[in-house]
Amino acid sequence: MVLRAFAGVALISLLPCIGKCQPQASRPTFDAADVRVTSARYDQTADGSHRMQGGFLNRDRYEVRKATMLDLVRTAYNVPADKVFGGPNWLNYDRFDVLAKTRPGTPPERLRVMLQTLLADRFHLVVRAETRQVPGYALSMGKRELRLKAAVSGVKSAGCLIQDRVFEGDLVNTVIRCGSVAMAEFAEALAQLVAEPLQNMPVVDSTSLPGGWDFEFRYSQRLNSSTDSGVLDGIDKLGLKLQLGKVPEPVFIVESVNRQPSPNSSNLAAALPRPPAPEFEVASLKPCNGPSKPALLRFLPGGRVNVTCMDLTYLIRQAWNLPSFAELVGAPKWLTANPNRVTIDAKAPAGIAAKPQLNEQAKDLLDEMLRALLIDRYKMKVHYEDRPVAAPTLIAVKPKLTGADPVNRTGCSREQQGVLGPAVIFRLACRNMTMAQFAEQIPGFDLTLFYPVLDATGIDGAWDFTITYDAAKSLSDHAPQPDGGSPAASDPSVYLSFAEVIEKQLGLKLKTEKRLMPVLVIDHIEQKPAEN
Repeated sequence: MVLRAFAGVALISLLPCIGKCQPQASRPTFDAADVRVTSARYDQTADGSHRMQGGFLNRDRYEVRKATMLDLVRTAYNVPADKVFGGPNWLNYDRFDVLAKTRPGTPPERLRVMLQTLLADRFHLVVRAETRQVPGYALSMGKRELRLKAAVSGVKSAGCLIQDRVFEGDLVNTVIRCGSVAMAEFAEALAQLVAEPLQNMPVVDSTSLPGGWDFEFRYSQRLNSSTDSGVLDGIDKLGLKLQLGKVPEPVFIVESVNRQPSPNSSNLAAALPRPPAPEFEVASLKPCNGPSKPALLRFLPGGRVNVTCMDLTYLIRQAWNLPSFAELVGAPKWLTANPNRVTIDAKAPAGIAAKPQLNEQAKDLLDEMLRALLIDRYKMKVHYEDRPVAAPTLIAVKPKLTGADPVNRTGCSREQQGVLGPAVIFRLACRNMTMAQFAEQIPGFDLTLFYPVLDATGIDGAWDFTITYDAAKSLSDHAPQPDGGSPAASDPSVYLSFAEVIEKQLGLKLKTEKRLMPVLVIDHIEQKPAEN
């Protein structure tokens, strides 16, 4: 960790020279690039994560999707997002797609410089680096006896890892074990592993303690609390002190950037032809009469995909990115009335998925391949058409909102607080958000919502708010029951679902209304798949 931190500082110290000391024309560039604002297409619905996708080279294509400008800056300059200051308030909200062509095998460090050049050219991004005194914590010697054990000389650092986390009601007791770590490394670990109680502030070592140390750091924190008192008490028991104040930090400043990228080249289609739709290199699909075996559909090492006795309806929903509760419109009775299970053993072409990947870009590739396989073997024909569906609308009941600080960047950040019995607790903090922007983000936080949320609150302005909700309760409240009745009672939770929380704490409500939306319609599907 120490070496990585030093490398990051060294990189930032060189950044003012980037783009100024070296002529722009001599810097490496992509052969061609398609840059545009991310479009919200229904047939590729938002994954709900609100995270950047991609950022790696796939054969000769470098692709980044749903990236904020903050994502693009941190990716291009290899700096943490919390070290990027300045810029307009949309820096972490508006999203962009980049598809570029370059030589296969281009190393990551060269790709980053290419992305720097692209951002300067297409967004007129201007950046600089400096050291600032920023709010943060200084780790220093305390008044108690030092309760650290000097590590054996020459033993390689094992870093700091969360060893245990125990829930007692809403109190979380955490144990972090550190092995042969320097104090600078411990300070960095605190900023990462205890980010929430320390309000995501940096921690700087001021102990002057040399060498490496072995110890356990224990602290307690209430789920709804943002206080650092439990952490400070734990540090005090080690014979150290953590004090809030101003600390020097190398930071990255966005001086100016355009909100809209410059237009793509007029000959983009020729320079960057659309690659053929991805298909499996080889694939075996066979009917299976055994019991259903639910599994995570993903790329395995070497690009292999294996599923055993999986329901065909599940595969169709996966391939077209449909929710589990969505009706398969136009489906024949044989498809939905009786189990139709298949086993698939397939392999992606070399270079497409050489490593197991769970990110959404890899998922989209796999979905496209699965879609092509099902269309081919079952002679499927489908289309989209607008139909009335039950879609969510955000309305105001008795709004309880606090006006936003306009200095804050627009956006929501979500962190999992832990698992409390049956509850999966998330804390969601939104800053400088309009109701239209909040409505746009909601499907990412309530996974029971498939269709876009329409803002009908009539509330103007921007707002700051923080809520804590139980994601598991949202799902259990929405889960359909076999007899069509109400959801089965689950273990009681002290937390509310997302919909319940925004109504109780924010005075807003999600109301279901009929609205025309694009719906997938199955026009034809054979009952038996074609032979392999």
